[in-house]
Amino acid sequence: MKEKHTHRGEEEKKLVIHRLNRMEGQIRGVKKMIEEDRYCNDVLIQLAAIENSIKSLSNHILENHLYTCISEELEKGNLDVLEELISLFKRFNG
Repeated sequence: MKEKHTHRGEEEKKLVIHRLNRMEGQIRGVKKMIEEDRYCNDVLIQLAAIENSIKSLSNHILENHLYTCISEELEKGNLDVLEELISLFKRFNG
């Protein structure tokens, strides 16, 4: 099976990488909190913030996927992409 690729514009790449860098910083911050024996509640609050950041970015990428990759394949008449989409939603919501 041929590996698929998604072309992203420079602005989109910049936005996604910026958000990933911010999450990476949040994770380093939690690691430091653990090293410093910070209070569990404070650590959990930061972990929840990271989880929300990941969900938000996932939703952003999913939305772009629907408007670009999926719509392009449907326009070409490739209905097989619907199976991919159904599988993705099951994984996303499961």
